[in-house]
Amino acid sequence: MKDNQTFECSVSQLDSITFEEEHEWVDLGLPSGTLWATCNVGASSPEECGDYFAWGETETKSFYDWNTYKYCMGDYNTMTKYCPQSDFGYNGFTDELTELEPADDAATVNWGSGWQMPSIAQFRELFNSDYTTTEWMMQDGVKGRKITSNVNGKSIFLPATGFREGNRHDPGLGINGHYWSCSLCKLDDGEDGYTAYGLGFVQNGVFLDSGYLRLYGSSVRPVRIKTR
Repeated sequence: MKDNQTFECSVSQLDSITFEEEHEWVDLGLPSGTLWATCNVGASSPEECGDYFAWGETETKSFYDWNTYKYCMGDYNTMTKYCPQSDFGYNGFTDELTELEPADDAATVNWGSGWQMPSIAQFRELFNSDYTTTEWMMQDGVKGRKITSNVNGKSIFLPATGFREGNRHDPGLGINGHYWSCSLCKLDDGEDGYTAYGLGFVQNGVFLDSGYLRLYGSSVRPVRIKTR
């Protein structure tokens, strides 16, 4: 363990042993206790874009559209999971799932059970001016947004990763950032069953409550909750 400490127990006490890769995080002193990872899934540094995932998918791919999307039958109105509206479900399908299950969470599947994709509520907290300040900047030659805690001065950097649609692999790279949340859009926000909340930003602003087509390939910045 850390600091060269050891933990001993009998083999008969164990059910299983899981080894997980260690990933760094930052405690920004947020009220929820959310700890933000320092880099994206698939990246090895804060400035790297990392991998791009369609919403609810846990692997990358070369083409991002409804025909390749895991949870539909080839079009936006044939959803097979995470669908609150029968108009957009395959043969009228609906369910009550509004947050990604662990098996569909790119952070959990790729980084381990301690990690998850942020909810839209966690993104709203991250960009709440009561707790943080944000600025567009260049870090090691990469454009993006730095978010700094008003509580302890610690910060994270989100590169302007752009997104992927079809076989286009660089729309918006260096111009805008797009990061998935684990939250399906609420219908009372005027969104439809084929959209999910994501964080969007450009040099001049941050967009928190917009719905994005679930087929888009976007970045994932994992979070975890501080244990007390």
